[in-house]
Amino acid sequence: MTQPLSSTIESQTPPSAERMTFGPRRRILHIIPTLDQSGAEKQLALTALHLPREKYDVRVIAVTRGGHYERVLHDAGVDVHVIGKRFKWDPMTLYRLYAMIKEFQPDIVQTWLFAGNAYGRVAAHWAKVPHIIASERCVDEWKSGYHFLIDRFLMRWTDRIVVNAEGIRRFYVRQGLTDQSITTIPNAIEPKPIDNSPTTRIRESLGVPLDVPLVGFIGRLWPQKRVQDLIWATDILRMSGWNFRVVIVGDGPRRVALKRFADALEIMPIVHFVGHRNDVPEIMRALDMLVLPSKFEGLPNVALEAMLAGKPVIGTRIAGTDEVVVDGETGILVPPQQPLELARAIRSILADPAIGKRMGAAGRDRVLSEFSIEEMIAKYERLYDGLLQPSASSVLS
Repeated sequence: MTQPLSSTIESQTPPSAERMTFGPRRRILHIIPTLDQSGAEKQLALTALHLPREKYDVRVIAVTRGGHYERVLHDAGVDVHVIGKRFKWDPMTLYRLYAMIKEFQPDIVQTWLFAGNAYGRVAAHWAKVPHIIASERCVDEWKSGYHFLIDRFLMRWTDRIVVNAEGIRRFYVRQGLTDQSITTIPNAIEPKPIDNSPTTRIRESLGVPLDVPLVGFIGRLWPQKRVQDLIWATDILRMSGWNFRVVIVGDGPRRVALKRFADALEIMPIVHFVGHRNDVPEIMRALDMLVLPSKFEGLPNVALEAMLAGKPVIGTRIAGTDEVVVDGETGILVPPQQPLELARAIRSILADPAIGKRMGAAGRDRVLSEFSIEEMIAKYERLYDGLLQPSASSVLS
């Protein structure tokens, strides 16, 4: 069976504790809402697995539920706890989180995403943790003024905010956080050799001939992803006579509405909704291009995965995506919520597949040079050590 994109994470073995001696290990606790198979969760897992074990004792708490990365972390020897929050506001969850923090006595608590940031920072403050870091992973346009008020209030107990893109830094500065309080550490991806093995199985399962281009979307079917714009663009191109197919990989609350929309446009014969899959790398290899039509993002892992696989990426010119995809070099960027512009970008690669191949090769080179795990871990080490030993290290700016 083909492994999911996280397969290289799952095969990660803990670093040897015999390489160097750093004295007593510093305790780092990560708190996140879930450990589902999603972007922030993947980056937490990469961080927890690659921080040097001889230097840090790393543990993870999931506030609401475990999931795919709970198993990945556990199998690699990382201590993971799941609290099981049941309600939007759950005092018992806060108490249990406080008790776990007191028991572990971490030197640093790093929280992730809104629920993790809110519950985690309050509990860490009550437990008198010396240093607290929060993580923001997206241009969170869904947040209301109430959410931003909570974010600003909790800054009084927060040493640093970690973001994964400069666009997210700018967004949160506009919401009232100080620029000096924010550290940018981009997402990382594990290098993998290009797999040129045949991908006929995917095309055969979809009924797509080898000589017909295959366009793909991979991700959660949330409103922010604007998959309807890809469906619109598909209809525009179909009416213009272009022969291609579209595969939509993923699930979510918009799936039924999107299928109805595609059916109303009478394009279901060329649009394949395949739901959540465990053979995403094989599907990625079968694609001629990846399309990411989001209204807002963080720093999209799926774009990094596509570029690593040597595929051109057509994305929207939004914060985060524009820091991964270089317009005209590794892919094409178009304005968000513009199906006609999206159709034109797809058409340009359909019309000249050599352009797509050049962009894919350039994208792979960019990912390998700019988004390495070694660089991400080095930045986290500088951040942690700068907080723990402020006289000996300078905190990342």
